[in-house]
Amino acid sequence: QVQLQESGPGLVKPSQTLSLICTFSGGSITTKFYFWSWIRQPPGKGLEWMGAIAYSGDIYYSPSLKSRTSISRDTSKNQFTLQLSSVTPEDTAVYYCARADKPPYYKDLGADFGSWGQGTQVTVSS
Repeated sequence: QVQLQESGPGLVKPSQTLSLICTFSGGSITTKFYFWSWIRQPPGKGLEWMGAIAYSGDIYYSPSLKSRTSISRDTSKNQFTLQLSSVTPEDTAVYYCARADKPPYYKDLGADFGSWGQGTQVTVSS
């Protein structure tokens, strides 16, 4: 059974770095041809794709967040991680990890991803 689970602090202070981990079970994050993404949804807004790491280790970032985002993986733990630096209250959102079977040129996030984590709320506040 495929399962993704996000973990990390629920509260981050402004200017600090947000760090989240996604743990995958039911397979390997190196299995061809899957792409592992971070997606967020601010309150009252739509889904926003942030970036992805491919089965091969190639990394892709949203142009709007590229300067503040870092994605990596630990294949021994079947995990991939998100770091978002210099956060502000506008980064408050539910953060999801998700899996797609195609490269990150997504037009319909709801349809393009077959597996999602349950999401984790991250609030940026002092």
